[in-house]
Amino acid sequence: MKRALILTSLLAIGAVSGALAYRAADRERSYRLLVTSGETALAQGANLTAVEDFSGAIVVRPDAMLPRLRRGETYRRLGDLDLAARDFRAAATLDPTATRPLDALGDVLFLQGRYKRAVETLETRLQLDDRSAVARYKLGLAHYRDGAIDAALRDATLALGIDDQLADAQYLAAICLRDSGRLADATAAFSRAIERAPGMIAAREELADLLAASGRYGEQLEQLQVLAGMDASHAERQLAVGSAQARAGKTDLAVATLTAALDRASDPSIVNAAIGRVWLRIAEEHHERTDALGKALEALERAASALTATSETKALYGRALQLAGQLDAAEQVFQQATERYPIDPEALRQLSVVASTLRHPALARSSLITFTALVPSDPDAATNAARVGELSLQLNDTASAVQWLQRSVDTRPDDAKTVTLLGEAQLKAGMLRDARGTAARALALDPSNARALTLAARLRGLGV
Repeated sequence: MKRALILTSLLAIGAVSGALAYRAADRERSYRLLVTSGETALAQGANLTAVEDFSGAIVVRPDAMLPRLRRGETYRRLGDLDLAARDFRAAATLDPTATRPLDALGDVLFLQGRYKRAVETLETRLQLDDRSAVARYKLGLAHYRDGAIDAALRDATLALGIDDQLADAQYLAAICLRDSGRLADATAAFSRAIERAPGMIAAREELADLLAASGRYGEQLEQLQVLAGMDASHAERQLAVGSAQARAGKTDLAVATLTAALDRASDPSIVNAAIGRVWLRIAEEHHERTDALGKALEALERAASALTATSETKALYGRALQLAGQLDAAEQVFQQATERYPIDPEALRQLSVVASTLRHPALARSSLITFTALVPSDPDAATNAARVGELSLQLNDTASAVQWLQRSVDTRPDDAKTVTLLGEAQLKAGMLRDARGTAARALALDPSNARALTLAARLRGLGV
């Protein structure tokens, strides 16, 4: 009896164990089928079906990292970065030794603009394996977007130490060097990035800008020509080449390049403005080239008459009209230029010159005042202030004249002419004692200054 009871118990235990083993095997089969189905759906672009399959796998095996990771990648495809980040965090928790969830989480945090969190995640990932050049580069990029340029440069350099052919890391290093003011080093770094990835358009554009800034126009032109060949469908590339050819002194070639770009341009006015600029430069530098001025006027008239014409384009046309002696028309075009936004400050300065020549002092003064407000750091600020003061005297606005002339004198205290003008303005404003001191100062700077002598004589006649 006892032996029978023991045998029965053993059979029962075996039956339970068998049932549990069967259930475990069945659960594993279900898990694998769901994961496989999810992968198939992903391959076919059925992202929502893939989410359902991976979710089912998570229910069957809540301790498994893979379906969390794959569902997160599917959410990222769908553009739901918050859900993707949630799954990547869960996957990283389930398998703290895996690098893929941390790589993916770092990417999502970067896309969300959460650069500090991306840095923290990628640093954790590199603690698991610091031999990944791509992960080190991504950390550098996150540092850069977070404003830590030195850290970004360090990481880019470390990434290149692991894989010196990683063009993206070389480009990041170049950007950091540029932002740090190390322009020569940045130029060399952009060149190395292009050697590693000849099709990297952004690197060529940055290199072209640096070459132009350093006056290396021939080398800049080479880069722009390559860019134009790589992106021939955009007339803007040909426009850049033509402009560079003009700066390099290859005028005929520049005009030919720009003219060829007209047919492909979505906005011909931009190309016509560039052609006009080339001819205008020739006309301004070689006054005997009347044909150049005529061609400039023709191209710029077409450009400036377009509805899309910018303030800069209008100002260019105004300059051509001014050079041709058509001052009334130039004044009108410069005024139109000041009504287009963003305003080209040069249009205001040129308008002031033309209006002054035409004896329109009010317009000349208001234009120059607006120019000084837009360009406070202009190197000719003192001259501009003195000119506003002169125009204010012409308009009998003595208070403004004193204010502007004083501003000019404060900047250039040794300019006898402006000091004398200040004295005259003070006299007109009834500031007799100030005028006497200013006249004495002007004569101390230039004892033979006729206007200062006349001012001093007038003041003596008034008993000052």
